[in-house]
Amino acid sequence: MSGAAIIVRLLLVRGRVQGVGYRGWAEGEARRRDLEGWVRNRIGGAVEILVAGSPDRVEGFIAACRRGPFRARVDDLAVDPASARHLEQRRPGEAFSILSTI
Repeated sequence: MSGAAIIVRLLLVRGRVQGVGYRGWAEGEARRRDLEGWVRNRIGGAVEILVAGSPDRVEGFIAACRRGPFRARVDDLAVDPASARHLEQRRPGEAFSILSTI
C-alpha cells in the first residue's frame, strides 16, 4: 500500500454472510483493489472486515461489500473508523488475511 492518504475502516456485515464464500470473496476484492487488512467470521453469524488503503479504493470496497458475493444477502453493514495498528492481526507477510473465527 502506498500513497499519502490512507484510511482504515472496520466493517461488520450482517445477514446471510457465512457459508456463502463471503470471506474469500472479500479477500479477492481487497487484493484486486490493492487494499490491506483482514476478514473473519464472528461467532454470532456476522463477518468482520478491517480494510486500509486510499479513500476512493476503500469506499469502492465498502460499496461492493454491501452486495457481497452471489449467494450472500447483506442485511446490514456498519462502518467505523479504525487504527492502522489493527493491521498487526494479519498473518506475517500477507497484505490481506483470512483470520480464524472469533
